[in-house]
Amino acid sequence: MITEVSAVNFRQNLGEMLNQVQYRNDSIVISKDGKAVAALVDAELFARIRRMRERFDALSERIADGYAGVPADEGLAEIDALVADVRQGR
Repeated sequence: MITEVSAVNFRQNLGEMLNQVQYRNDSIVISKDGKAVAALVDAELFARIRRMRERFDALSERIADGYAGVPADEGLAEIDALVADVRQGR
């Protein structure tokens, strides 16, 4: 479950919220002035997110290297066309 709380509420109930995350695998979104500014997630999920981000960054770098000599608008148009083809099952 994902719970959204204000920063003030989070500070006042930190121990309880840590328990929610640790024992119930909940996630907590912390907002300030009505805008989400942070999230509290269990350590295992955070580790998975970091691994996924590292893989995404490596893939992005490979794509950037592959399109190094191509003008940005042409490269983006080609990528958009390929994504559309994949989504349509071609």
